[in-house]
Amino acid sequence: MNILHIITGLNNGGAEAVLFRLVTADKFNTHHIISLIDFGVYGEQLAAEGISVYCLSMPRGRITLNGLVRLYNLIRQIKPEIVQTWMYHADLVGGLISRLAGVQAIVWGIRNSNLDVQKTALSTRLVARLCALVSGIVPVKIISCSQVAANVHIELGYAQNKMVVIPNGYNIEQFAPNVESRNNLRRDLGVEKSEVLMGMVARWDPQKDHANFISALSLLDNMGFHSWKCLFVGPNMDASNAQLKDLLKQFGVYDRVKLLGPHSNIPVIMKALDIHVLSSSYGEAFPNVVAEAMGCGVPCVVTDVGDARMIVDDTGWCVSPGNSIALADALKEAMRELSEGDWSERSSQCRQRIAKHFSIDRMVENYTTVWGNVAISKITDKHENT
Repeated sequence: MNILHIITGLNNGGAEAVLFRLVTADKFNTHHIISLIDFGVYGEQLAAEGISVYCLSMPRGRITLNGLVRLYNLIRQIKPEIVQTWMYHADLVGGLISRLAGVQAIVWGIRNSNLDVQKTALSTRLVARLCALVSGIVPVKIISCSQVAANVHIELGYAQNKMVVIPNGYNIEQFAPNVESRNNLRRDLGVEKSEVLMGMVARWDPQKDHANFISALSLLDNMGFHSWKCLFVGPNMDASNAQLKDLLKQFGVYDRVKLLGPHSNIPVIMKALDIHVLSSSYGEAFPNVVAEAMGCGVPCVVTDVGDARMIVDDTGWCVSPGNSIALADALKEAMRELSEGDWSERSSQCRQRIAKHFSIDRMVENYTTVWGNVAISKITDKHENT
């Protein structure tokens, strides 16, 4: 099938990463990508993989007439059998313009699980509500990456009968344990063999609630657990972030937390860890970093946001958001098992769970099934109306 993807932008985010994995792993369909904003982080990488990528250069948060005309013309030029859109603005704009261009087989994509008034921009909430109003007309199907996100949008007014949940998928070979890689990075970072290495891969953002994690690290010391180091990896997670440095100093853990900033090779980071932590307070749908860590055989301690509990299941620990004491207790349990229990068995169970339920092949198969059913339904409708 000839698939056209329309996405808001191609910077380093969860939806963009999933799109990249999907189209580069799919050997059965032809893919084209239109970014409403820019080429971002993934544009060149996608082009290098032989994927056609077009950029409309619209200003962030603003739709332009020239951009809409270019979008319309590209859709007419590409003649897709399916238009798959990603995120609210692309769902709304891409869906409506695709309809105007004569495409009926449209599938929306949902990646967000929180539309709280205090935590979500007004423009985003307005676009989401507009999408809800036209969800019964524009898309044939709506793919959500998580059940929690699907439920949130059904409550908002999205068409329930069109909702399909397809979890994110991962390259099990890329995210796999590697002893040599693990030892090399730990040595480079000055981590002793006797030290537990925890880590959190996440941008600096209130949603990720780093303060909760930092507070929990401080509590670990009070509990008598001192032999650990921690990595913070992601945009603005470096020494230039004065607010972050102040937090670390305030809680007395600055000397044992390493701030690595954004990193181009997340699998290498994951493979070096003993425990990965997700301390988010809201807004997660299907947190990629949890599944990526587990694929590398790294057990996770997570907060109960989005589908994190479902991903981890009984291979790790899940606590309530914003509760530093509960988070510290879970970290304490994990560290005790690491030193005294059968950690290798837990590690193996993590990897097996990702391989069984969240492989990239399974995600490609699920998307292709939805696209195929949508294409068939539109062909049937056309024949019935002639």
